[in-house]
Amino acid sequence: MEFRERSTRREFLHEVGLAAGGAVLTNSALHPAAAGEAARPPDLVVTHGEDGKALVKRAVAELGGMQRFVSKGDVVVVKPNIGWDRLPRMAANTSPEAVAALVEMAFEAGAKQVKVFDNTINNAQSTYERSGIAEAARKAGATVKFTDERFFKEMDIKGPTLKTWPVYTEAIECDCLINVPAAKQHSMARLSMAMKNHMGIIGGERGKWHTPLHAWLAEFTAFMKPKAKLTVLDAYRILVAHGPTGGSLKDVEMPRKCIAGVDQVAVDAYGTSLFKLKPTDLGYLIKAKEMGVGETDMSKLTIKEVEVA
Repeated sequence: MEFRERSTRREFLHEVGLAAGGAVLTNSALHPAAAGEAARPPDLVVTHGEDGKALVKRAVAELGGMQRFVSKGDVVVVKPNIGWDRLPRMAANTSPEAVAALVEMAFEAGAKQVKVFDNTINNAQSTYERSGIAEAARKAGATVKFTDERFFKEMDIKGPTLKTWPVYTEAIECDCLINVPAAKQHSMARLSMAMKNHMGIIGGERGKWHTPLHAWLAEFTAFMKPKAKLTVLDAYRILVAHGPTGGSLKDVEMPRKCIAGVDQVAVDAYGTSLFKLKPTDLGYLIKAKEMGVGETDMSKLTIKEVEVA
């Protein structure tokens, strides 16, 4: 599904409705800015094109630029999905290009240090290298780190059911966390995107999340909301089956897209359309909406879509 400027509201809604299984997605052309609001950034930016790094940089620029999120002297965490021992073409992890683009932009905005890490499922040394993320992040100037058990601290999540949990302190003590997940099918969550990517900063017995997964993802997203200032969903390649690990190119599709926004719930809600689903198909999005963590109704958002040459 390619999004472009539509000449009429009817044409746009018809095409998106077919592609997203009936979900109503709207773009900025449907919400003209009121007087004095012309400079307000859109809620979501969707870029499409051939150059993965350029897609990320354009999406963030359209949101107001990295300087909206990162100030001079900041310590920034760029948090990708590096969970699996897979090559980039398998779409099980975030693309190296997306990570490098965000690291570069953070330094350009004045960051003092940019850290890249994930609490991986497969062996960290293997996943970091085989994913291509470690090399790309280092070349961009980032400090690439393995998580260290000593830096997980029991924290007060304050959720209705998720009261406390060990969280990686460096993800909380930074000035800005940039969440850059991969978009993929997931055997338990149905889809893994921004909210699910937060599980890469938790410790403890993560298997205990399986039963209350949808509620806890929503509650943990609420806890992370003040720190996760920017979310960039890497959808250049997506894993449409046998997630979250993948392993076959037959399960990979190439939307060549990037979705960026401040509201990670909205980013995930839009992301469902990549898989021909709706936000109401995901339990954690339903719960997040009920809790007021973010917006899942695309008709209430301003979405700017850009073709990047």
